[in-house]
Amino acid sequence: MSNGGIIGPVVNPFQGYQGGTVTSITASTPAFNRSPTNTAGLANVLVVAGGAGGGSGFGGARGAGGGGGAGGFRLIACHPIPASGVPVTIGSGGSAGSPTVNGGVGTNSIFGTASSPITSTGGGGGAPGSGSTPNAGSNGGSGGGGETGGTGNTPPVSPSQGNPGGSKSNPSYGTHSGGGGAGAAGTNSNGDPAGPGGAGSPVTSTFGAAPQPFYGPTSGVYAGGGGGGCSTGTLSTGGAGGGGAGAQTAPGTGTAGTVNTGGGAGGGGYQSPAGAAGGSGIVLVQEKNGNYVAPGVWSLSEQYNYKKQGTWTPSAPFDVDFLVVAGGGAGGNGQGGAGGGGAGGFRTSFPGGTKLTLSGGTSFPVTVGGGGTGIAAPSATPGGKGSDSIFSTITSTGGGGGARNPAGAGAAGGSGGGGGIDGGTGGSGNSPPVSPPQGNPGGNAPSDGPTIKAGGGGGASAAGNAGSPSPGVGGAGLANSISGCSVTYAGGGGGSVDVGVGALGGAGGGGQGGNGGAVGTAGTVNTGGGAGGGSPSPGSSPSANGGSGIVIIRAPGSAVFDVAPGTNTVTTLPAPAGGCKVATFTVSGTLTT
Repeated sequence: MSNGGIIGPVVNPFQGYQGGTVTSITASTPAFNRSPTNTAGLANVLVVAGGAGGGSGFGGARGAGGGGGAGGFRLIACHPIPASGVPVTIGSGGSAGSPTVNGGVGTNSIFGTASSPITSTGGGGGAPGSGSTPNAGSNGGSGGGGETGGTGNTPPVSPSQGNPGGSKSNPSYGTHSGGGGAGAAGTNSNGDPAGPGGAGSPVTSTFGAAPQPFYGPTSGVYAGGGGGGCSTGTLSTGGAGGGGAGAQTAPGTGTAGTVNTGGGAGGGGYQSPAGAAGGSGIVLVQEKNGNYVAPGVWSLSEQYNYKKQGTWTPSAPFDVDFLVVAGGGAGGNGQGGAGGGGAGGFRTSFPGGTKLTLSGGTSFPVTVGGGGTGIAAPSATPGGKGSDSIFSTITSTGGGGGARNPAGAGAAGGSGGGGGIDGGTGGSGNSPPVSPPQGNPGGNAPSDGPTIKAGGGGGASAAGNAGSPSPGVGGAGLANSISGCSVTYAGGGGGSVDVGVGALGGAGGGGQGGNGGAVGTAGTVNTGGGAGGGSPSPGSSPSANGGSGIVIIRAPGSAVFDVAPGTNTVTTLPAPAGGCKVATFTVSGTLTT
């Protein structure tokens, strides 16, 4: 084509990213400031809490000390970074255990984004070897080693932030079990040797292959559990990622967890009066930086016309991919035995589906559905249904509310709500029907049984689990990378139980179920997650709300569009996405081409 006498490709300008920076935060700070070249306002963020102290091995016939649990480990992709400073708390390691007290729990680490803070929980302390009764490791991000290991991933998050500590099968053994790590549970002690600490988790696939100046001595592996102590025989190792080794016989106190790794400390040797201290936590922030204009040659006529219009790119029609997720359903009400809320409908063209064609010079309304509203007992109705999300010709239906207790049926929706106890049925999903399906049904609940257990809400990729023999886990959501990062959306809420712990929500923002004394957990904002079922006794707090939905539109780099209000964003993706532009709507607004 004619291009004013210049021979070369005629291309439209686009933006991309060059390079990136990683900031290592090893001490608490009132404000982490976003790089001025991080125009997307997104980052990959690792938050590791302080590891726990190891148990003492002094006194009694119960053996040596248990290894300390690693600090909680959470790695979040594409986390929003505001222009204002983000407060960061680096958790300290737990103190060494004494003859009658577990090793100290680690302190939480927090990346304090106002809209969506990331909190990792300190590790659980290792149990002492003293006394004539069994000693349990403490709960935490990862649990401490003991005759009964402490629980990991406490409080529960998805993906899990840690693992349980190891247990000891025979109290007469002079050895103890290892603390849990981010990548594996602590090893049980069954004699010689003592139980090693659970392995930590590597981050090299996100922050780059080792060595890196910010990794320190553990080569990009964090949150290893501490090894258990012993009386004679083979010393136990700490888990990879800063876990301290266990000690052997007094005066060995075990090895401390490595500083700024979240490693748990090793347990003290037999008759040792103290364990060791856990390692402090760390936060790593990886930002994608630098805007640039693509090289190329434009025709003079195009330049002239675009200049007249106030833009360098044409307003011709262009094709876009979409992700439209509706609001999740609220949890059912009732004192235990209420169903989890269904996830909001999930519809997408990315990758490989049928795209939408948008005309230039046009405004398109975008509706982001709110989460369903919880309802207080007594009530004969399910939890509130989520609201629909809408873009162009695509409508995703709000998730169905979880059923009441007893015998209630979950509501239909994008995904259906879970059934209530005494034979309640789960609500149907993909209602109204679309192809591919936008969701799945909720789980049913048993008609009888020794404990009260409700069904989980349906998720985008799986039905809610039935409430037998345990409360039903919420159906899993679906991962999608239309935004440039893989994020899981539309998980169902977990069912509740009368006594014990409610079921986990499905991956993708589903809330955990409650019990007879506690409300379920709300669905996560802007995921379409269903809420966990359950509310306390009649007349008190309502059930939990569902999570709001989200709408994301992805266009070629040559496209021109804007969003309103300012809460919504337009970003440009780095290679290999080819400079694609992504409009993300977290609230209802307008896309203008």
